[in-house]
Amino acid sequence: MIERKHRGEENTKADQFRNVRQWLNIIFMIGGIVGVVFYLLYTPQTVGIIIILSAMVFKIVECALRFIK
Repeated sequence: MIERKHRGEENTKADQFRNVRQWLNIIFMIGGIVGVVFYLLYTPQTVGIIIILSAMVFKIVECALRFIK
């Protein structure tokens, strides 16, 4: 059976930030879900917006680590 190489796999250097990036993505997704729930259910919608913006900070850091790699 032929093994396919994915984009970037030809590079022998392992992605040193992969584990950190995965955790940052998990935090981002949980923060986004919690933020939407607070936005829809909590009376002052500002709280939900602040939670969503805080979650976006984690995504921006993850994207920066992806570019550094």
